Amino acid sequence: MGEWVYTNHLERGIVKTVFVVGAGPAGLYGANKLAQAGHEVLLFNRDIKPGGLAEYGIYPVKEKMKSGLRKQFGKMLSQPNLHYIGNVAVGGEQAVTLEALRDLGPTALVCAVGAQGTKKLGLEGEDSLGVYSAKDFVYHYNLLPPFSSQNFSTGKRIAIVGMGNVMVDIARWLLIDDPDRSTEEVIVVARRGPFEAKFDHKEFEHIEMFLDRKAFEEELDRVKENMTSVGQDISKLSEATFPVLAKPAQETPGPRLRFSFLTSPQAIHADASGRIDRLTLTENMLVARNGGTSAKASDRTSELDVDTMIFAIGDVADPNFGLPYASAGYVTNPDDGDPKRAAYEVFDSQTRKVIEGTYVVGWARKASEGLVGVARFDAEQGATHVLKYLESAVDTPTPTAAEILRQLENKGIEAVPKEDLAHLARAEEKQARERGVPSFKFADNETMLASIAEEKAKAGATDLVQK
Repeated sequence: MGEWVYTNHLERGIVKTVFVVGAGPAGLYGANKLAQAGHEVLLFNRDIKPGGLAEYGIYPVKEKMKSGLRKQFGKMLSQPNLHYIGNVAVGGEQAVTLEALRDLGPTALVCAVGAQGTKKLGLEGEDSLGVYSAKDFVYHYNLLPPFSSQNFSTGKRIAIVGMGNVMVDIARWLLIDDPDRSTEEVIVVARRGPFEAKFDHKEFEHIEMFLDRKAFEEELDRVKENMTSVGQDISKLSEATFPVLAKPAQETPGPRLRFSFLTSPQAIHADASGRIDRLTLTENMLVARNGGTSAKASDRTSELDVDTMIFAIGDVADPNFGLPYASAGYVTNPDDGDPKRAAYEVFDSQTRKVIEGTYVVGWARKASEGLVGVARFDAEQGATHVLKYLESAVDTPTPTAAEILRQLENKGIEAVPKEDLAHLARAEEKQARERGVPSFKFADNETMLASIAEEKAKAGATDLVQK
């Protein structure tokens, strides 16, 4: 960001200042705990709106859950010593780098940027049109800019790789809520067997009526011998992972949901236009291991005709963010011998030293680990480590949030302070009322910024009239 101009505010009583990067659940809960302890906290966020996956990852129709979280987050942000600076992307390839933030002199820096990298399998044809990561696809239908305006077209036969709750959400969108309604078949490609399904039963109930029971029974017959060989009793499947099997079979309405167990993608084949049209699958074998099972690839393959493929296999941290990176995540200080002690301090594996005052929490620390509750626990545990560090850390001069906002504006970055979030909320609430829907969100940053400006102008005019 170049040279910053700042004033020494220690004389004003601001003893310690902490920067938190990322305003998803982990960033918000961590910032909240630090602010409650009395420290000045500046919360930088890539998006205009706070919430991260709580805003742009939870399934669109779960209005009650989203509303409750928004209220929680709003209460946290109302603290006078917790300052929000949205619409400011931070990272190695961004206008604001992590090093530039460090140069501002915060006593501690907490990175809660989530898992914004894309996990790839290195498959042939992986860059074909119609091949997406689950995270990006979810961002698209949840209207997160710029994903909301990018091309995530789907065809008639869609393969989803993975068998967790994210798969269920994407299948639910494709089978029920996608306004294009072009889906004819969703095929879940699962590396292991039906007993290893990881989705919640309650979530699967939303799509179980689309399950092609005949095809499912045929698939169970195909893998039954292998399941039996590792001690799995197929008659227990309805109790364990697929309660739908205990219900009477019904005719599948409209599109179909199928499963391809014990298979892994091997290669992606594209048509003349460059779009995926076929998938080569490796057939796996279940093997017993350490009291459980694992999948071992065989030399057998099969072909699957699809025109869309979505990887729902978890995410990784962004290697270009600016922190030491290894094995899909940021490097943290090795444990001190206590296996129960989680590491939050960032560690430079080259110098073999911790990067003083720098921490990671949430999915930035451990990608795709748990949902909001887990993120809160991890962030608050991390904040406890930060608070301990602040007790003896050297005070440093740091610019105020207002000064940072002015300097960002001078650099052409239209940052959004927390005061503007109320204006945006009013604009979106007005749109929801006019459209007769429970909630509404703008799908691009330009419209959000224009709506904020319009609401501010209205508020200013009202103030003048009242005076």
